[in-house]
Amino acid sequence: MSEPLASVIIVTWNGREWLERCLPAVADQRGVRFEVIVVDNGSQDGSAEWIERAFPRVRLIRNRTNRGFAPATNQGFAAASGQYLATLNNDAIADPDWLAALVDACERDNNLAMAASRMVRWDDPRRFDSAGVTVDRFGFAWNLRAGELVPEREAPQDVFGACAGAALYRRSMLEDVGLFDERFESFYEDVDLAWRAQLRGWPGRYIPSARVRHAHSATGGRHPARKRYLLGRNRIWTALKNTPAPALPTVLAALVADLLVAAARASRGDGASLSGRLAALAGLGETLRQRQWVQRRAVVDWPQLAHLLR
Repeated sequence: MSEPLASVIIVTWNGREWLERCLPAVADQRGVRFEVIVVDNGSQDGSAEWIERAFPRVRLIRNRTNRGFAPATNQGFAAASGQYLATLNNDAIADPDWLAALVDACERDNNLAMAASRMVRWDDPRRFDSAGVTVDRFGFAWNLRAGELVPEREAPQDVFGACAGAALYRRSMLEDVGLFDERFESFYEDVDLAWRAQLRGWPGRYIPSARVRHAHSATGGRHPARKRYLLGRNRIWTALKNTPAPALPTVLAALVADLLVAAARASRGDGASLSGRLAALAGLGETLRQRQWVQRRAVVDWPQLAHLLR
């Protein structure tokens, strides 16, 4: 049998009810050779046992505990055989041509390293959940076009990066810039990767024909305080690690203002966001060491990159 051209990596944690929708849709992908790898983060709802019964051809990696999205996805990357590595959330349902559309876009453009899907909302598929990730000049990131109405027709467009909820990455890019930063655990790991790729000259593109329906935060939303903590921490790490020197003063000023806002919210009872930001400062030494490595390897200067920021 020929080696798979693509590998689909799905991370799950107590998400059997979603896997029962997700995996059949992945199995129905057509037009491309692929393998499926599921990394189970210590589920206690029978997910792993169900996969072994219902999808024996799926490669299953079982962790004893919940390691987080970034470390678990890296496990999948390490086990994958494909030239292209796709990430798909367990709460995402892919159209039959989703994977082939992403692979075809990369096959047509040898420079394309990150392909973003048309992700629509589970509860309202007329609206975008994500068309990739974007970053502004203050260092904040969000899902591109989230909440906007989905047009009937649109062309592919260059984007800063892909939302890892349904993305395709070129293996050679990951070998060049590194995998997800495992310190992040979950959230912002795809933005951090997009920064490193862009700084090394690896572009991203939104592919509207790669369609996925997504139940946003079906897993991460179970623990909202933990999510706010991780978002607050990882946002600072991403900005300080990757922002080029000419833009850094603006980003630092924005981060200070953001810290003050988080402190005000903490005084009203929401301490998770502030705790995350303080944890980011506590880990500043490692972040600055990583920054030296990232910036030293950059081949794209700030004026070239600035046009992609919002």
